[in-house]
Amino acid sequence: MASNASDVLAVELLQKDARLAVSGELGKPCPGGMSELVSIPAGGFSLTSFLLLIKKRGMVLRLGMGIGMGRVPIAHYFVAQDELRVVPLFETVKDLRGAGSVIRKLLSIDWYREHIVKNHNGHQEVMVGYSDSGKDAGRFTAAWELYKAQGDVVAACNEFGIKVTLFHGRGGSIGRGGGPTYLAIQSQPPGSVMGTLRSTEQGEMVQAKFGLPQIATRQLEIYTTAVLLATLRPPQPPREQKWCNLMEEISKISCQKYRSTVYENPEFLAYFQEATPQAELGYLNIGSRPTRRKATTGIGHLRAIPWIFAWTQTRFVLPAWLGVGAGLKGVCEKGHTEDLKAMYKEWPFFQSTVDLIEMVLGKADIPIAKHYDEVLVSESRRELGAELRRELMMTEKHVLVVSGHEKLSENNKSLRRLIESRLSYLNPMNMLQVEVLRRLRRDDENNKLRDALLITINGIAAGMRNTG
Repeated sequence: MASNASDVLAVELLQKDARLAVSGELGKPCPGGMSELVSIPAGGFSLTSFLLLIKKRGMVLRLGMGIGMGRVPIAHYFVAQDELRVVPLFETVKDLRGAGSVIRKLLSIDWYREHIVKNHNGHQEVMVGYSDSGKDAGRFTAAWELYKAQGDVVAACNEFGIKVTLFHGRGGSIGRGGGPTYLAIQSQPPGSVMGTLRSTEQGEMVQAKFGLPQIATRQLEIYTTAVLLATLRPPQPPREQKWCNLMEEISKISCQKYRSTVYENPEFLAYFQEATPQAELGYLNIGSRPTRRKATTGIGHLRAIPWIFAWTQTRFVLPAWLGVGAGLKGVCEKGHTEDLKAMYKEWPFFQSTVDLIEMVLGKADIPIAKHYDEVLVSESRRELGAELRRELMMTEKHVLVVSGHEKLSENNKSLRRLIESRLSYLNPMNMLQVEVLRRLRRDDENNKLRDALLITINGIAAGMRNTG
């Protein structure tokens, strides 16, 4: 990292105002007021970034003989408004792996630790992001890295006698960390939910969970119950170190498969653009931000929401399962099938991870995804689609082996009935969307076709639910 990387980061934060958030009153443990979400750069973190951020808010920072964090000297004395809360944000897999180390360095600074104790009741808030880690390495690897990072952050805060509130930057889809609230909270690392928890609700999930007073009340009851139970009766940790070793192996194989397909296959980007409505999403004006962070065509700068959303439209839901089957298969072939079954029965985190993937697989539809390929994808790239569909079937097979279920969503019959009841509405909309896309790509200025596409997009999103 360049010596001025932290200053560049700070300038970007100020110019774009992308990491600033105003939080509501959270009670004594996490005082309300202004909070600064600071994205942690890979390889280190510097409080030099805070200088511009704090000045913008009319606060005072006096530089002194600082301690190095990363490669840039940091501020030694800190005088700021009492309500300021600095919230480190860890997003990518690389960032998550260094989260505990960064928090230890931060809390080792006397003035900062005193600031936390004096002004924030000894509470440090830390945010973990689910979207970028999932797009970076695949859902399974992201889930495991998030689990380890949270445990390490909790351990780091405990070493300094500081309480921690984890802020979960989840999206609505499984690929962005979404899923049933109760299940998600009950599968957190032991000790990571100690009476407090903060989480984002985004997109259509706000309306779905809080759109009506009765539903909103029910949702808050679920949050409260889950947090209380996780505090009073923390989830079980892995029974033995072998389970963690198996998770590492599954994660490694899964990540390799995911990245070799998404980032290293030269045909994948063109296939993605042809097989999904991703290219058309940009001019439909249905999102709050541009679909890309930079004006490039690569997957790397595509935002996580359109990445997930486009695959959900085709019913392939690729980001949520790609790589999982390869990881499970690799470990099963080494004779660890019974170990995985035991992990599923006894370890809440592993069970939750597998159940969420199984739920996504239950929503996937191979014939529909194949129809998109047959109509929209160039003949030279259709074999890649066929290969991915075989990967999906293999993933289903090994997920069922681990869970012990005979069919997908066997343990959630109400969900299976709900999915089946929507097929008579979803399938025609998908068929219509394919035809609209075929015509629109020949006449991309046709506003009537654009309107028709938007109608199909909204309809499929409503039917698939957690899409963004």
